[in-house]
Amino acid sequence: MSDDVSAGPDRSTLRLALVVGGLVLAVLLGFGLGRMNVNGAATGSPSLAAEHTDPPGVAPHNHGSATGVDQGAATEPGGLAVSSAGLTLAPLATDFAAGRPGQLRFQVRDAQRRPVTRFAIVHDKPMHLIVVRRDLTGYQHLHPTMAADGTWSVPLTLAQPGLWRAYADFTVVADTGAQTAVTLGTDLVAPGDYQPRPLPGPATSTTVDGFTVGYQGTPQTGATVPLIFRVDGAGGAAPLERYLGAYGHLVALREGDLGYLHVHPETELVDGQIKFWLTTPGPGRYRLYLDFQVNAEVRTAEFTLTVP
Repeated sequence: MSDDVSAGPDRSTLRLALVVGGLVLAVLLGFGLGRMNVNGAATGSPSLAAEHTDPPGVAPHNHGSATGVDQGAATEPGGLAVSSAGLTLAPLATDFAAGRPGQLRFQVRDAQRRPVTRFAIVHDKPMHLIVVRRDLTGYQHLHPTMAADGTWSVPLTLAQPGLWRAYADFTVVADTGAQTAVTLGTDLVAPGDYQPRPLPGPATSTTVDGFTVGYQGTPQTGATVPLIFRVDGAGGAAPLERYLGAYGHLVALREGDLGYLHVHPETELVDGQIKFWLTTPGPGRYRLYLDFQVNAEVRTAEFTLTVP
């Protein structure tokens, strides 16, 4: 027996050594793979945070990291639905007499049909209401006030008969402090003989109250591109003033379904001009409405834009 022992370790010793060695190797491999995954090298892809970048001049906004959907650079227009994100736009009445002053009253209700009462201040206001006729005429940018019960109200006159669209653009604040930006839309009716007007042809320059307003930029489907607006008066560049916290506000509506596009502005003038970032979701004709202020008076310049 002594000769067998001196010949080498028995089988049980060999099995134990192999098991221990395998465990050590597995731990080392697991540690190495874990480090590769943390750094993004295992799959060859960086983290979601590293992949996402905002367009220049865009303020911080929510990106819905749970789904990977970028809510700040939406590819689809808003305002097409009366309900979205668990919220519903509920007008108290939708009929108006054409050409006569009226009052639009509405609530924003949650999934339990309760009126929402907590809204964030965005561009100096908690609620922005855009109203336009279905032929994209009669544009109005209004700011309703809210009662304690969550009912919003604003004076409204629908100048001509027809079907009109009202967009409520707002940001709700949850009990946790989380904010959700939503644009909801509803139809308003002014009974009478509706005579739709044809949309003006595309142009990059127009005049309003003695001011010449023009823009540069070529929007492309699915891309975020800059649009730079210049406002000139009789003596050259107009002395633009801040209106609702910015030097200009731009609303874009799509012909046909009247989809409402979210447009990002620069907070400061760029060489005396107003710079926006526009994302168009698809080809078609769009109507642009630029609100700007000079000498404490707000004016609106309108353009027709064709995206091939």
